[in-house]
Amino acid sequence: MSKVYWILVMACLIFVSCNQKQPPPNPPVPVNLFTAKPQTVLYYDKYPANTAALSQVDLRPEVQGYITEISFIEGDHVKKGQKLYEIDRQLYQEAYDQAKANLEVAQGNLKQAQQDADRYTYLNTQDAVAKQTLDHAVIALLNAKNMVIAAEQSLKMAATNLNYSEITASFDGTIGFSQVKLGNMVTVGQTILNTISTDDPMGVDFLISEKQLAHFEELKNGKKQTIDSLFTLTLPNDSTYPYQGKISVIDRAVDPQTGTIRVRVVFPNPTYALRPGISCVLRVHNQETSPKLVIPSKAVVELMGEYFVYIAKDTLAHNKEDSTKTHPVLMAIQKKVQPGQTIAPNVIIKKGINAGDRVIVDGVQSLHTGSVIDISKNPDAAKAKPDAGKEKSDASPDTSKVRKNK
Repeated sequence: MSKVYWILVMACLIFVSCNQKQPPPNPPVPVNLFTAKPQTVLYYDKYPANTAALSQVDLRPEVQGYITEISFIEGDHVKKGQKLYEIDRQLYQEAYDQAKANLEVAQGNLKQAQQDADRYTYLNTQDAVAKQTLDHAVIALLNAKNMVIAAEQSLKMAATNLNYSEITASFDGTIGFSQVKLGNMVTVGQTILNTISTDDPMGVDFLISEKQLAHFEELKNGKKQTIDSLFTLTLPNDSTYPYQGKISVIDRAVDPQTGTIRVRVVFPNPTYALRPGISCVLRVHNQETSPKLVIPSKAVVELMGEYFVYIAKDTLAHNKEDSTKTHPVLMAIQKKVQPGQTIAPNVIIKKGINAGDRVIVDGVQSLHTGSVIDISKNPDAAKAKPDAGKEKSDASPDTSKVRKNK
């Protein structure tokens, strides 16, 4: 009995399912198309960078003592040789005066020893003096000469210490906050008084990969520099620094752990607008002149670190009324691409699509491979026609709005 019951239930289910209407196919997705075409573009490669002084020195005392004078304004521009600090000079002045007096005494002794030696040498020619007396006079003369030399060296040392009690700027630059105040005791070679750094010109340091090294070597040697604005700078407030830079130094070695090497570009800094340590963006004008495929950035979809676009492909679909007949439709096909530099709202495509491909720009979130698309409901449908690729391309994008690579 139960077996017959279940057979009847299954028969009813099969009957109902056979008479159930099939769900209608998904309607075409309305999209816009963009015909990929090669064009010449100018853009910048961007590198995170930091400004750096070409020369920078910590001021440390060479003599010990108390600070008795500070002769500058913190943060001001100072000139080479300008007096900055004075350490108590009294002891060093007294030591200098004493060394000078000792030198005068030594010079007087030398003069006396020279006269004695000359006198005994003459008397010796007349056999009028003992040989021993002459020898003693000659030795006394040599000792007097050495005493003068020693006194001269002591005077030089005293003069050096006296000079070191005044600390001056070793080059033109900007001085920072003083680390000591009036009356502070400073110790030789340990106490940092202040820091001076050069400010015009100013260096900008950034890192490149070892693969780019050969290219930057050519830029440094001037082999590829065909434009004036090869190196420009974007400041933290997004303004463009008004002066152009020039590559000056490439570091001696590649860091084996990161595979990068440091490069320095030097910029004029007549108004001292650049200070060491500023985080900025160095822009290197790309000089590639060959045409590139450029499409709108919003057409690119990122998935698991890979990038894709959808292109429109003409195909045939069966009619609903008569399956033996077909009609043309547009179908979305997914393509994996390799994007390059992003330029304003567009992006360069290095690999994955060809010139003339009709790239789907809008509605990509609703697509998958095989989706039927519709361009008739969009006002920009004319762009979908292959003939749109024959129209004259727009001018190169505004490179002042360049963004970073994806």
